[in-house]
Amino acid sequence: MKDATAGDPMSRKLWSRKDTRQVSGELQNQGVAICANTVAMLLRSEGYSLRVNRKSIGETQHPDRSEQFEIIAEMKKAFQDAGHPILSVDTKKKELVGNFKNAGATWRRDNDPVLVHDFRSEATAIAAPFGMYEPTLNRGTVVVGLSAETGAFAVDAIEQWLTTFGWDGYPGMSKLLILCDGGGANNCRARLWKYQLYRQISQAYGIDVHVCHYPSGASKWNPVEHRLFSFISMQWAGIPLRTVDTMLNCIRSTTTSTGLTVEAFLNTKSYAKGISISDKQMQEIRLTRHDRLPNWNYTISPN
Repeated sequence: MKDATAGDPMSRKLWSRKDTRQVSGELQNQGVAICANTVAMLLRSEGYSLRVNRKSIGETQHPDRSEQFEIIAEMKKAFQDAGHPILSVDTKKKELVGNFKNAGATWRRDNDPVLVHDFRSEATAIAAPFGMYEPTLNRGTVVVGLSAETGAFAVDAIEQWLTTFGWDGYPGMSKLLILCDGGGANNCRARLWKYQLYRQISQAYGIDVHVCHYPSGASKWNPVEHRLFSFISMQWAGIPLRTVDTMLNCIRSTTTSTGLTVEAFLNTKSYAKGISISDKQMQEIRLTRHDRLPNWNYTISPN
């Protein structure tokens, strides 16, 4: 179920592209005799539930969606088998820092008074938590930025992970697989994202950076959403994020029964929007597109 699972980043709800008969058939092909009803019982014990259709997918569902899921699953398996690192990355919903209501409830004797309206002008900061989740080690790293969410900010966060945890966890690292959405600052067409990955990560550290983008409208299948962000949201539920330190402490204290650990860092650097990368700069990048779905899958290599 691992590669066919999606989840809500604001809760622990999980769902899958497979039905119980498909799962039963796959297990029987592997020599495990199990009926669809038993599969349903096991899925419920793992947090899955039967849900009705919901009108949430617009015209963004790409015809190559299923094939891209297969490519991502193949890449993940190849990297895990070889002991290379995998990073699932995304930027969580921006949060207003100040005395604002935060959805959820906490055990206390009295209500915690907060402002009636969530006006951005009343916020002391607008925080953008950029999350990186390592499926192999069940470890999360979050860099909280207070400026614009740009490709440069995303790559700075990845470099923070690399220098803090990457080399220790994966000595002699030569390859890195990054799983990310098709939109945002790290979208598949973003020139600044690719250029900074080349200059800051691949060229600077001598690493082959393999990037796989999830199709449009499929961000909830990205592991960082339901294996990191959902638990952070539950950790600070009902706690007003009055200061950046409060936010960082909530992130650092996030854990799960399966052993998830999370570290958080603050990035106070200012990032300019609208930075343009020229054709000449793009030609500097040693970029190799994959044979299958080349716009979504590519490798950036050092010179």
